[in-house]
Amino acid sequence: MSPFTLLALSLGVSADAFAVALGKGLQLRTKVLSGAFILAAAFGIAQAAMPLIGWALGSAFAELIAPFDHWIVFALLLAVGGKMLWEAIRGGDEEDDPDRGRLSKRSVVLLAIATSIDALAVGVSLAFLDVSIWVAVATIGAVTFVLSFLAVLIGHRVGRRFQRPAEIVGGLVLIGIGTQLLIEHLTAG
Repeated sequence: MSPFTLLALSLGVSADAFAVALGKGLQLRTKVLSGAFILAAAFGIAQAAMPLIGWALGSAFAELIAPFDHWIVFALLLAVGGKMLWEAIRGGDEEDDPDRGRLSKRSVVLLAIATSIDALAVGVSLAFLDVSIWVAVATIGAVTFVLSFLAVLIGHRVGRRFQRPAEIVGGLVLIGIGTQLLIEHLTAG
């Protein structure tokens, strides 16, 4: 696999993480740099770990996950996006909800898993290609980290000016990504 192809693969795998990080950046109100780092690190690690796991397990186990991976992604993104919409529409003071505008450990883990499940299948395909798995996972993880970090900062910048509408858009984006993945999987083949 050429370096260009590996970079393109990394960009494709990290697209969902970028969009989700953008949405979370819309919500962040405090500790933006540390939040961007935490989210980017979690996404980068998950995006690197899933292909490695997929590569290690091989195609036999990928067939077991493939029938329902899209449902897992859809459910997780629907839950997180729905929560963002609820918070934006509900409004209220931050004093009413001390976790609003922050990253909880639970949401970071759920989002990292949700955005990296498809990378498991990528890992299985990497087992059949002429590529160093270590170079591939390092590239995927690094690209995802950089894009996610930038996405949080961009999302926060937009969110500070257009807080409530941006949260609504962010929630809709998360739900849209989950719905798009579900539709793609249900209508494929």
